[in-house]
Amino acid sequence: MNKRIAENKPSLLININFLLGDSIGRYLIYLLAISIFILPILHVYIAEDSIFHVSSYTISLLGKYLCFALLALSLDLVWGYTGILSLGHGAFFGLGGYMMGMHLMREIGDRGVYGNPLLPDFMVFLNWEELPWFWYGFDSFLFSCLMVILVPGLLAFIFAALAFGSRVTGVYFSIITQALVFTLMLAFFQNDFGFGGNNGLTDFKDILGKDISSKETRAVFYICSAVMLILSYLTCRFIVSSKIGNILIGIRDRETRMRFLGYNTTVFKIIIFTFSAVLAGIAGALYVPQVGIINPGEFSPIKSIEIVVWVALGGRGFLYGAIIGAIVVNVLKSYLTIISPEIWIIFLGLIFILVTIYLPNGLADLKRIIKKNLYDRR
Repeated sequence: MNKRIAENKPSLLININFLLGDSIGRYLIYLLAISIFILPILHVYIAEDSIFHVSSYTISLLGKYLCFALLALSLDLVWGYTGILSLGHGAFFGLGGYMMGMHLMREIGDRGVYGNPLLPDFMVFLNWEELPWFWYGFDSFLFSCLMVILVPGLLAFIFAALAFGSRVTGVYFSIITQALVFTLMLAFFQNDFGFGGNNGLTDFKDILGKDISSKETRAVFYICSAVMLILSYLTCRFIVSSKIGNILIGIRDRETRMRFLGYNTTVFKIIIFTFSAVLAGIAGALYVPQVGIINPGEFSPIKSIEIVVWVALGGRGFLYGAIIGAIVVNVLKSYLTIISPEIWIIFLGLIFILVTIYLPNGLADLKRIIKKNLYDRR
């Protein structure tokens, strides 16, 4: 009996390592897991004048990076493994953010500028007399979390069913995803649409009865973002490492042949696109309370294209490459906007061009190139 257990232990270890991916993926997940314990402690319990203290700005910024990493991960699942290039994934990110923002606005109650216990300030300012029907239920946190999943997921399901059911693929699909996110941006900019117009939703006070700006709450936001990123990565790794993953890759490389073999490729594409949209919506929901605002700018087509840049820079089809790309690009963006706010986009574009030329598979391919050069020198 003991011998059988001992024989099973290595197999279990191999399965876990396989689920985590290669060494880069494992190290990345280990680093995230360690940060869950260390950073919140340094933020909450270490004195602010200590060199080891992590400020509120820093931990919120890191939490925002993790939300972007989750968003990039969701795109890599459909683009890197299924060959579906979505240029409108910001739509699902923004919808998830608005669902959480609506809950946070309902939590304000009579503490708003106008003191109305039912209507958000922007509705009072626009002379609305009653709460729109689609705002009901958002006073419940559980209902709001459910909407974070259902609204982006339902939109993605309907959109994918219509597009893939009509055999829309390639660049044509990319164009209509841009049209989708652009349409949402125009709609949410309207004051009478019921979501705050161009100002969006902001001035949040608390969440689940806790001050949204307190150290403890910000630490919890970071933990939730890191945990969700780890769980999402493991889930995506499980998908792409399974038979379903082989089917998705087959669809990416030879969809016609997969149909000939009897697979209903439309169903697989609809399911994976919907799941990807749900991940993007969760990323948006985690993002909003950490930055304190959500507005129609999140639906900007340029921002959706920027997500593609993150994935391409980090390495399409690696999963961890998307995470690395999102974090690296946004760290550079934060740094470059400080030292050169006028021309930071030029530096960022130059970096993207150089990586594309010398690292066709993104930063994730850097390890292979280094090993190859060291081997050639020997």
